[in-house]
Amino acid sequence: SIPTITVPSFKLDEVAILFDNLPEPKISENIQSMEAFDQGWGSILYRTTLPASNEEQVLTITEAHDWAQVFLDGKKLATLSRLKGEGTVILPPVKEGAQLDILVEAMGRMNFGKGIYDWKGITEKVEIQSDGAATSLKNWKVYNIPVDYAFAKNKKFVKQDNPKKDPAYYRGTFTLDKTGDTFLDMTNWSKGMVWVNGYAIGRYWEIGPQQTLYVPGCWLKKGENEVIILDMAGPVQPETAGLQQPILDNLRVHGAAYAHRKVGENLDLSGETPVYKGAFKAGNGWQHVKFGKEVETRFFCLEALNAHDGKDFAAIAELELLGADGKPLSRQHWKVVYADSEETEEANNIATNVFDLQESTFWHTSYSSAAKHKFPHQIVINLGEDKVVTGFSYLPRAEAGKTGMIKDYRVYLKMTPFKI
Repeated sequence: SIPTITVPSFKLDEVAILFDNLPEPKISENIQSMEAFDQGWGSILYRTTLPASNEEQVLTITEAHDWAQVFLDGKKLATLSRLKGEGTVILPPVKEGAQLDILVEAMGRMNFGKGIYDWKGITEKVEIQSDGAATSLKNWKVYNIPVDYAFAKNKKFVKQDNPKKDPAYYRGTFTLDKTGDTFLDMTNWSKGMVWVNGYAIGRYWEIGPQQTLYVPGCWLKKGENEVIILDMAGPVQPETAGLQQPILDNLRVHGAAYAHRKVGENLDLSGETPVYKGAFKAGNGWQHVKFGKEVETRFFCLEALNAHDGKDFAAIAELELLGADGKPLSRQHWKVVYADSEETEEANNIATNVFDLQESTFWHTSYSSAAKHKFPHQIVINLGEDKVVTGFSYLPRAEAGKTGMIKDYRVYLKMTPFKI
């Protein structure tokens, strides 16, 4: 192993609040993706003003890729995760001209298959819904927040606190008598990225499991070394240290936070009639099912009754619904509203994996929980809009001989929500 060194804990006590250090805005009547503003990565801030309203309204963002924070007159209202399919925020009553900020971070792109067209920022529209009517917001100021060091260092750093935990750049220094590799401890920090002596060290997220960033010793120097951290949601304490060993296995937000079944919830299909019953073939690869009729629907439920190996686990890599023309429908607005069981502790096998455009990820019912979930297993998806469906396609998990290969199943389709 390459020898490593420790760096004693040091503070990053110079702060530059992002909202006080914005670049010149670009003006756009309509919402557009990050790419439309000549940006391919980093974060982007969309800003507009709101009309007066004496009542609560629903703000709908379609869609923010990938992690967004919503602010009203500088106060954070919500954090929205693409992973969880979140896209709505309740707005309180507002005065004319209230400032709406939506800060979106791009978290990387898929580089294969259909998911290769993965636009970042806000990809379609932002609407306010009130009394059943939706109004698209216009007249945006757009601020590019790139990831290069030149942008990060060119800020008005002052020694100050950040009690509101606004997105901000933090700067500090440490001194070395000798150089060597080290691992920067990020356990105090929420989400963002780090530069050491001008080098981009990496990105971090408090959920883990990785809680450190590797710093090559060749990028350190005897004497003073500079660290700048862009933290999107505020640290517990603005300090860090260099460790001799990495922390690679500390999951701080357990997967249950992303589960799609609340305590006490159970799906009631007792009064429902399946649209289709069938059995999947054993083995890998896509399987396509046609109903032989057109069904208008908004909610889709697949109920797995058993598995080919006789065990109590179900798994699905991808699902697609077929439209009137027999071709796959857009899954852009899909949202899982119920999954009877998900593996969230030992692996990230949550139900949204069935439409994440990645064939290597999958939904798998829980195997680490002490509570044993037996068949039948159900997943319910809200399509987000009314559709005509003529069938569906199912892709089992890719690994041959693994658990979860579904055999017999039933499909339910409804225009109204299922009873839970």
